[in-house]
Amino acid sequence: MSSESSPQAQLADDQLDRLETLLDELTDAMRLDEIQGYLCAALSGPQAIADEDWLADILGGEEALASQAGSEAAEILRAFATALEGELAAGEPPVLLLYAKEDDENGPSDYLPWCQAYLAGVDAAEDDWFEFLGESENEEDSEEIVYLDERLFPFMVLTGEAEAAAREHGEDWPQGGAREELENDCQDDVPLAVTDIYRFWAAKRGTPTIRREEPKVGRNDPCPCGSGRKFKQCCGREA
Repeated sequence: MSSESSPQAQLADDQLDRLETLLDELTDAMRLDEIQGYLCAALSGPQAIADEDWLADILGGEEALASQAGSEAAEILRAFATALEGELAAGEPPVLLLYAKEDDENGPSDYLPWCQAYLAGVDAAEDDWFEFLGESENEEDSEEIVYLDERLFPFMVLTGEAEAAAREHGEDWPQGGAREELENDCQDDVPLAVTDIYRFWAAKRGTPTIRREEPKVGRNDPCPCGSGRKFKQCCGREA
């Protein structure tokens, strides 16, 4: 698994190792990458999914949650969720926990399970996100609906849903280098989109957000470390 250290959202290595061991004991539990993706969505939305509900979803059901392994895993997961939400509330894009494709430790990171889990978290919300915003087939989409749709676009691209929808409507989809560039841009955008979506819903719910001590650095801005590279190509990159 690839990640970078983060003071808020990442668990200590020994906690991650222990959590992975516990998850292996639970037949239907999610992987760590899926857990982080699912939680980012579960903590967002018109209202956050209740702890006991997302814990059961992550661990594979209420019976798994009630087991000894499930109980210990739940304690670690609650701490992880608290830290992750603190990071999102502060406007800090999370460092994604990603496995390499095809179990190749030196291969590229696999965004598919992470993004699929995020969209599963969106679907698990008690209130449909778009219906809550008043989406209607007979009315033009509001600015809020358009914004949310745009922020979800990277997930739709990286899961293949955007391409499937385009082809269903007889539209062309980028191929070759254009396709690779689009997917790379979406990979860069996922952490920022996660944070933007969380803060969008937090504002709708009236949940306080944490004020930044420093201005947010755009991903195309020069990196503040002084390397001379863009932020997204330097300290803003997820491993």
